[in-house]
Amino acid sequence: MPGGQQPPKHYGITSAISHAPPREIDHQYTKKLSDAMKPFGVFEDEDELNHRLAVLGKLNNFVKEWIAEISESKNLPPSAISNVGGKIFTFGSYRLGVHTKGISSHISHVFFFPAYEDTAEVEAVEDAFVPVIKFKFDGIEIDLLFARLALQAIPDNLDLRGDSILRNLDIRCIRSLNGCRVTDEILYLVPNKENFRLTLRAIKLWAKRRGIYSNMLGFLGGVSWAMLVARTCQLYPNAVAATLVHKFFLVFSKWEWPNPVLLKQPEDSNLNLPVWDPRVNPSDRYHLMPIITPAYPQQNSTYNVSTSTRTIMSEEFKYGLSVTDEILQGKAEWSKLFEPPNFFQKYNLKTNIQAYLALHSAL
Repeated sequence: MPGGQQPPKHYGITSAISHAPPREIDHQYTKKLSDAMKPFGVFEDEDELNHRLAVLGKLNNFVKEWIAEISESKNLPPSAISNVGGKIFTFGSYRLGVHTKGISSHISHVFFFPAYEDTAEVEAVEDAFVPVIKFKFDGIEIDLLFARLALQAIPDNLDLRGDSILRNLDIRCIRSLNGCRVTDEILYLVPNKENFRLTLRAIKLWAKRRGIYSNMLGFLGGVSWAMLVARTCQLYPNAVAATLVHKFFLVFSKWEWPNPVLLKQPEDSNLNLPVWDPRVNPSDRYHLMPIITPAYPQQNSTYNVSTSTRTIMSEEFKYGLSVTDEILQGKAEWSKLFEPPNFFQKYNLKTNIQAYLALHSAL
């Protein structure tokens, strides 16, 4: 490059679409976007945030105490008990909601789940694909997962991103760690975390208001929306939230599914774990809207998407683009983006009922 300048940092699997810096008007639109979201309760105030942090601190202490008790019951020497350690890691939506896991090298699911069964408002789902304890602690709803690592001790500064940490683990532990590892990887792969977070809040609010936020119903869950937003951030690394929301709809209203959304090139860590790969797995070729998690073992987070739900989402992306076009042209306010769909107008139930009655009469 001229003048000895370094080329822009590369994010994702392709080069950026634009490195343009934000203009003053982009910051103004971002402020208006943030203000439009406030009535929907998407931001925690300082007291709520401090309370959540305090709850996590208490829970972390309880887990360490519990690990020490189990260690004593297994007749470990005091020196070993003091070094074993354990840690709560957050993932998913805290970084919005609270999802945690406690870890130790000799605490198993057998010990972990019965330990909480006598506590009020606790549901232990041990036989789930990812075993989980659901409970409310000091007013905060928590899903607590468990993983046992093949380590002699768990330091407080433990980094879960390295794939080597998965060696010699039970498959349930690998699944439990996956949420935290995916979240860490997404945050690592975006150019600006604050721009990413505000954009994600906006897109999640929009998806919920439009009725397309549900993995169970064949739409997208939280991690899938996060990865779509992260990919948008990679393509426009210097853009602020207002621009990113608009570009989100621009990119995915034109996306040629089933081409997968990838935040980085998949890596083979030689751990022989099943990964999403349509070249190897015939069933993966039938996924309609693949959005691939960036942490090993890479998985498609949207396997429930059907032809009909993909069509609905594609229509919503196009509608979101038209609305944000209006907003950035000064013809509409951000509140329009968060308006729920008019169900009766959209599906024209009166016409459908009349058609049904006419058909029924003819028969």
